Amino acid sequence: MAASLWRAVMGTGEASADADSAGGGVEFWRNPERGGWLTKQGEYIKTWRRRWFVLKQGRLFWFKDSTVTRASVPRGVIPVASCLTVKGAEDVLNRPFAFELSTPRETMYFIADTEKEKEEWINSIGRSIVQHSRSVTDAEVVDYDSRPGDK
Repeated sequence: MAASLWRAVMGTGEASADADSAGGGVEFWRNPERGGWLTKQGEYIKTWRRRWFVLKQGRLFWFKDSTVTRASVPRGVIPVASCLTVKGAEDVLNRPFAFELSTPRETMYFIADTEKEKEEWINSIGRSIVQHSRSVTDAEVVDYDSRPGDK
């Protein structure tokens, strides 16, 4: 699933090793909205791996280490506009500081180092989902009660 999300974000059939295209035009190495260590469950083999995450411009990138430069190639990326919910998941995983991120096709699980970090990630990702999801603009709203000629 991460591979298909990757292709959706990149707009290509496969991931590119070029840093600019790997980031989808996002300068993930500079001034992220949020960055930090999270433990992520693997997509196919459900092992837990510690990864450095960067949230920037509606995309959640992850890397093997925290030294992120222009030359870094993300291990994966999630376009937050495709996400439906982000919420605590301690009860689901039976692990402290766990949270989940759900898309229409899958639910991904993460574990933060502290309760504070978990809440900060949930808040940051939640804000990004709201900012980058396509919302109805005023121009698209049709008020059937106020159309001319309908009295």
